[in-house]
Amino acid sequence: MIVNDEFLKKLRSAFDLNIYEVKVWTALLSRGVAAAGELADISGVPRSRSYDVLESLEKKGFIIMKLGKPIKYIAVQPEEILKRVRKKIENEATENLQSLDKVKNTNIYQEIELLYKQGIDKVEPADLSGILKGRKNLYDHIKTLIQNADTSVFIMTTEKGLLRKIDLLKSAIKKAKGKGIKIKIAAPVKELSFIPRELREVIEVRVADKDSKARFILVDDKELVFMLSDDQEVHEAYDMGVWVNTPFFTQALGQMFELSWKGLKRA
Repeated sequence: MIVNDEFLKKLRSAFDLNIYEVKVWTALLSRGVAAAGELADISGVPRSRSYDVLESLEKKGFIIMKLGKPIKYIAVQPEEILKRVRKKIENEATENLQSLDKVKNTNIYQEIELLYKQGIDKVEPADLSGILKGRKNLYDHIKTLIQNADTSVFIMTTEKGLLRKIDLLKSAIKKAKGKGIKIKIAAPVKELSFIPRELREVIEVRVADKDSKARFILVDDKELVFMLSDDQEVHEAYDMGVWVNTPFFTQALGQMFELSWKGLKRA
């Protein structure tokens, strides 16, 4: 049996198997029922390893050992395997979340919180800055800023950027508005039908110049994140931004945003 290496790679990733496991499993899928020696020959896995691999697959629920002699193995229906893998992932996620929730009530967590607060008090405002690499890291940081906002969130973005923010930041934006935080977004859009109605009620969007490519976020006149690339030309993995905590500069940019805001039309 010849199986494409790319196909095996995708299966390994999707089902969290090692290379021997995925080779033996696909060999058994192609046969339905087979003995260990036959599967070793078909898959190219050394016979000395085939029994360990089959035992592992059996424990994971991918195969069943057939009763009788000689020992043979039966492939489990792929649909059933998907259900089992999904259930396993859900259980592990639940356990991990429960463990994280418990950590917050431990002495260790309280100690690291104290260490952070003591350390951050010694940092000069100008030192509170950093490079955010990759769009996921950018949006994770922006989400945290919005969640911790006290008074205002001003966003200047592109049309595609607005689509992403609506999708990735909507829960944080709704919660921020619920706390009475002022949220203003300027973007080169013509209409807002792509924004869910419940979100349109909590944000104010105005139309920026159609050629605008500016991308930044101002929070509380204290913190700023500005992106360094045109989002139409950079892959999300290479998107980068700069975060700074500097009230003087952020307030000045905020005043400029407010002045520009007055001249913009509602979307």
